[in-house]
Amino acid sequence: MPVEHHLQIVLVEPEIPPNTGAIARLCAATRTVLHLVEPLGFKLDDRALKRAGMDYWQHVTWHSWPNWTALRSTHPDARFHFLTTKTTRPYTEAHFQLDDFLVFGRETKGLPESLLQENAGACLTIPMANPKVRSLNLATAAAIVLFEALRQTQANSEG
Repeated sequence: MPVEHHLQIVLVEPEIPPNTGAIARLCAATRTVLHLVEPLGFKLDDRALKRAGMDYWQHVTWHSWPNWTALRSTHPDARFHFLTTKTTRPYTEAHFQLDDFLVFGRETKGLPESLLQENAGACLTIPMANPKVRSLNLATAAAIVLFEALRQTQANSEG
């Protein structure tokens, strides 16, 4: 029987509907909870959003939050990992646990600077071999980190 995972992906102020749709599909496939923190750069009924998520939205557990404070205050004891290009600590050094929140920022600007400063010890990055490439597509980055977290939590839950 497969282990049901309870990891969480947070998108803070996502701007591009196809990225959010692709991440929703990723969440559906992995039974990961998706959190969308407003303001969003699109309407939740946006055709591009639905098209990118295809017919998987019905299989996604997701929540919309009016702001970061509302999400954080609802989960006061949760562990949050903040993904950014503005740190040197690779995501592979993190020790993920069930119910961890993986937090990603806007496609154009990333996470707010104040959020990164407040959580400097919990910031992670995906190392880039080519310094001319500043970042990956949001959906690609979410998949990379999520699957490492799934690998770790599955190994921890089986042993």
